[in-house]
Amino acid sequence: MDSRKFSLFLVTPVLFSFFVMSFCDLVGIGVDNAKADFQLSNTLAQLIPMAVFIWFFILSVPIGILQDRIGKKKMVNIGLLVTAAGLFLPFMVYTFTTLLAGFVFLGIGNTIIQVSANPLLIDVVPGSRRSSFLSFAQFIKAIGSMAAPYLATFFAIKFGNWKLVLLVFGVFSILSFAWLQATRITESQKSGPKASFKSSLQLLKFPFISLMVLAIFFLVGIDVGINSLSGQFLMGKIGMESEPAMQGRSLYFLGKMLGTFSGAILLTRFDSGRFLLYSSLATLATIIAFIFSPGAAFALTLLFLMGMASSNIFPLIFSLTAGKFADRTNEISGLVIMAVSGGALIPLITGGISDVLGITAGMFVLVLCAIYLLSVSIYSLRKS
Repeated sequence: MDSRKFSLFLVTPVLFSFFVMSFCDLVGIGVDNAKADFQLSNTLAQLIPMAVFIWFFILSVPIGILQDRIGKKKMVNIGLLVTAAGLFLPFMVYTFTTLLAGFVFLGIGNTIIQVSANPLLIDVVPGSRRSSFLSFAQFIKAIGSMAAPYLATFFAIKFGNWKLVLLVFGVFSILSFAWLQATRITESQKSGPKASFKSSLQLLKFPFISLMVLAIFFLVGIDVGINSLSGQFLMGKIGMESEPAMQGRSLYFLGKMLGTFSGAILLTRFDSGRFLLYSSLATLATIIAFIFSPGAAFALTLLFLMGMASSNIFPLIFSLTAGKFADRTNEISGLVIMAVSGGALIPLITGGISDVLGITAGMFVLVLCAIYLLSVSIYSLRKS
């Protein structure tokens, strides 16, 4: 029996770190502005999301091992400070090199936060409410993702400087660090030997874990692909003006925000496995419909619906996997977040295909990713 009690005092600062986690979604804004400011090709511009998400592949497992030794809260706070450094750098010195360097720090900090914040949240909520709170945490994350394009546009129009959004979010990172640092949290302790690189990778021998980790890889590929390519698609295929097209991604994140909020409520009553299946099916359907959009209004509506459809897939996969291997959450968290590196590779592939065959062809890479998600959701339901 899980004896943990719900405490708003403990949960709130952990949830606020998920708001900071959303700052990696600045990659879409970075891509659009870097293309305009430095005259970049689609392929070169996609180095920006790669600079962020490659660190999920390189550092996630080592971070999971380190947090097993020094604690989840300390790791989250380290990630918050590194994130702040990555946001302040390109604000102070703006070149393509410093922008890339800033997004490198942003990626490293975000990797640390994502590996550590999910299991830390599990530590401060009752086990029966795990899926619900993991979805609600993604709702908090979606708020920052949705607000960023509007803030960047506001600062660009009002002050002629979109980079002020980096300064504002950097300050939020520092505030989140101070709040969490001041909160006393008792973390769960793992019995038995500490996690190691070998013990983490050995978990991949379990088909359920390896397939779920790969699902995260393709899911984040979709997420970052939509974030970084939707603006270019709306301008090139639909013929929208640049500012409305760039703001269009906010509808995607609005859908994610409302979807995770709804999911947090629905998952207290509905089966997680079936919820994952329906979410994956809806994600595939909305991506295909978006590619064949006949006009701007239809495309923008589908961006919103796409965000709603995919919003709960990440917390569902994490919750289902952690639930089957409850004593290995640090290692599972490292492996799951390692798969977030799909946000580095998938957009790079879509950008390269877009340069050669056009933006519509590039978007079909995301369709293949969604087909995999549907397949693994069916597998998961059969294994439950």
